[in-house]
Amino acid sequence: MNHLDQYPAVIGIDWADKKHDLCLKLPGSDDLVFSTLTHKAEAIDDWANALRERFGGKPVAVCIESRKVPLIHALLKYEFLVLYPVNPQTLARYRRALRPSRAKDDPSDAQMLVDLVQRHPEQFHPWTPERPEVRALAALVEMRRRLVADKVRITNRLTAALKNYYPQVLEWFADRDTLLFCNFVERWPTLRAAQRARQSTLCTFFHEHNARYPKVIERRLEAIRRAIPLTEDAGVIAPNQLLVGALIHQLALLLGQVHRFDQEISSRFAALDDAPLFDALPGAGPQLAPRLLIAFGEDRTRFPTGETLSRYAGIAPVTERSGNKSWVHWRYSCPKFLRQTFIEWANETVRFSFWAKAFYQLQREKGKTHQMAIRALAFKWIRILHRCWLDRKPYDEAKYLMALKAKGSPLVAALAK
Repeated sequence: MNHLDQYPAVIGIDWADKKHDLCLKLPGSDDLVFSTLTHKAEAIDDWANALRERFGGKPVAVCIESRKVPLIHALLKYEFLVLYPVNPQTLARYRRALRPSRAKDDPSDAQMLVDLVQRHPEQFHPWTPERPEVRALAALVEMRRRLVADKVRITNRLTAALKNYYPQVLEWFADRDTLLFCNFVERWPTLRAAQRARQSTLCTFFHEHNARYPKVIERRLEAIRRAIPLTEDAGVIAPNQLLVGALIHQLALLLGQVHRFDQEISSRFAALDDAPLFDALPGAGPQLAPRLLIAFGEDRTRFPTGETLSRYAGIAPVTERSGNKSWVHWRYSCPKFLRQTFIEWANETVRFSFWAKAFYQLQREKGKTHQMAIRALAFKWIRILHRCWLDRKPYDEAKYLMALKAKGSPLVAALAK
C-alpha cells in the first residue's frame, strides 16, 4: 500500500522567487488542480488556512524541492502540512527521463513532484526537522564556512595587489588574515610610509597588537629600514594602493564577524546534550566538533548504521558495472558541506590519533593518493563514531587501541614501527 494514500490530498510545489506553482491531487482521482501562490507571508498564511479548513485539519502531504528554500521555512509552522523534500537533481533527471526534448514548465514540474513521490514512495519519507537549536547551529556552521571562504578570497586578492608595489610587507607578516596585518597596512600603505615612521612608533604599534617578541620586532624594524621600493611608478602604486585600502577594510570586517560567529557557535554547541561526545574527538577542535554534531544530528533512528551515514555523506564509494567492466569511484551527488566536514576532520586526526596516522601511512604504502587515503580513513572513522553516537559514549583512543590489539589488526604492527 502506498503510504501517501493516507493523506486527503497530495500537493506538489514548484517554488520560485516571487510565486510558486501548485498541483493538488486527491487520492483515488486522476484530476489535477493547478494554481499559483504568491511568495508573501500573508498569501501563504491564507492558503494554508484554507487547506486546513477544507480538509478539517487532517495531515496534507506537500512535495517540494530541497530543504533550504524560504518557502519550506514558511511551511514549517503549519503542523498539519507533512513535508516531503525532493532533491532538485532527482526531479531534473526524472523530468529528462520522461521528456527527452527537455521541455520544462513550472506547473508541469509541480505535477511531476506529485507523480515522482507517489510512484516511488519507498524512496521518499516525511521530513522531521531537528530542534530549532540544532538547526540554528547547522546554519551557523555553514554560514561561517562561507565567510571563511570569503576571507580566503579577499586575502588572495589583497596579496596579489600588494605584490604589485609593496611586496615587502608580505615578508614581514607570515599571517595575512589577522588584524595586526590589516591595521599595519592601513596605517602604512606604502613602503615609504613605513620607512618614515619612527621606530618607537612602530614598536608601540606592535605592542598594542600583542606582538611583543623582541627578536621578531627587531627583525621587522631592520627589514623595514633596509627595504627598497619595488617600483616608483605612480601609475602602478596609486591604483593598487586604493584597491588595497578597500580590501583591507573588507578583510578586517570579515575577521570580526568570523569571531562573532565563533562565539555564537561555541555557546550554542556547549548547550547541546551531545556536545561532550564530539568535543572529545581527536583533532575536532572548536570548529569541526560542532560540524560533526550537526552531521549526525540528534535523531538516533535517522542513521541505523555507519554505512548508512557514509553513503549519505558521500564518503562510501560507488561501484559501477557494465558488461565485463567494473570500476569504483566516489559519489558525485551528496551534501557537499557534510562530506567536506568528514574529510577535513579525518585529515586532522592523522596528527592527533596514533592509529589514524598508521592507517593513513598504510594506505599511502598501497599506492593510494592523499585524498583516497583520507577518504578511506573517514569511512573507518564514521563507523567508530557512529557506535559512540548510538551508545552516547565519548570516543576513547586507548580503548580502541586495545580492541585493535585483541583483533590482531595489521594497524598494531604498523604502530609498533
